Amino acid sequence: MKRLATLVVALIIATAASAAGDGKPALDPPEQGLAAATFAGGCFWCMEPPYDRLTGVEATISGYTGGHLERPTYEAVTGGGTGHYEAVRVIYDPERISYERLLEVFWRNVDPFDDGGQFCDRGPSYRTAIFAHDDHQRALARDSRDAVETRFDQSVVTPIETAEAFYPAEDYHQDYYRKNPLRYKYYRYRCGRDQRLESLWGEEAGGDATQ
Repeated sequence: MKRLATLVVALIIATAASAAGDGKPALDPPEQGLAAATFAGGCFWCMEPPYDRLTGVEATISGYTGGHLERPTYEAVTGGGTGHYEAVRVIYDPERISYERLLEVFWRNVDPFDDGGQFCDRGPSYRTAIFAHDDHQRALARDSRDAVETRFDQSVVTPIETAEAFYPAEDYHQDYYRKNPLRYKYYRYRCGRDQRLESLWGEEAGGDATQ
């Protein structure tokens, strides 16, 4: 069974890598016991590490979603006008990790009160969002958002959208924190991401798997 899961994940990653090269949307994972979750939390480089370190998460894919432009590129998305968010698709085993846990990690890695972007990255493509793949995810996402609003007594600006076409980003964006650890750490520090997360969440802040 473990070998089968490994082969399925390898196929997912290979499909995503191929799609990243030609701009085609990625398909949802096959039926073999895996599920997909999609989150936008600002720079997608910074949203891969907190999920990659979780037991039960099989893969993370950086990409673009939520917009109207087919075959989007990084330059087009960050330039504005496409409607797309930078996002991360999480492929996970629901028997080993729950969607509720994925939501907990999401909130503790974003500033849910910033509607202009995240940290030093400004503009529509860097806003936060949860993209629900079904009604069950949507209901859990709404409950989690309500809990955040209750905790802080402040309105959360993060929308809950319906998951649609997801376009994997260019290959050099995938696993950027692993490929370029020094540049990634420098960017993350200069962006003030961890400082803001700690001010919001204290010891619950998402942190960085590379530290």
